[in-house]
Amino acid sequence: MYKLCEFKQLVKDFSDVADFLVVYIAEAHSTDGWVFANNVDITKHRNQEERLAAAQFLVKEDPLCPIVVDEMKDTTASKYGAIPERLYVLQAGKVVYKGKIGPRGYSPEEVRSFLEKMK
Repeated sequence: MYKLCEFKQLVKDFSDVADFLVVYIAEAHSTDGWVFANNVDITKHRNQEERLAAAQFLVKEDPLCPIVVDEMKDTTASKYGAIPERLYVLQAGKVVYKGKIGPRGYSPEEVRSFLEKMK
């Protein structure tokens, strides 16, 4: 949920030129793993039902776009190098923008600049 407010603003500002989607992947900072202060209380997912339940924390934050959940094999996260998070822009099925790995490289500002050129 890092920089969720900035992501929501992207959705609001660019919904006329882009469709947005969040893919919930394995929890990067589970409370029974690499934990830090202010963690949301989510343990490491042992099955798809637990991952779906954990994704409800994100649903409650209302990212203003659909949320899908990666399978337990982490296929999407692996193919997109998204652990712990990453932003992409696809056009006609091809990646046209690939953000850096988060959290430090997670930059809604860069996506904003990219999308402004598409308007």
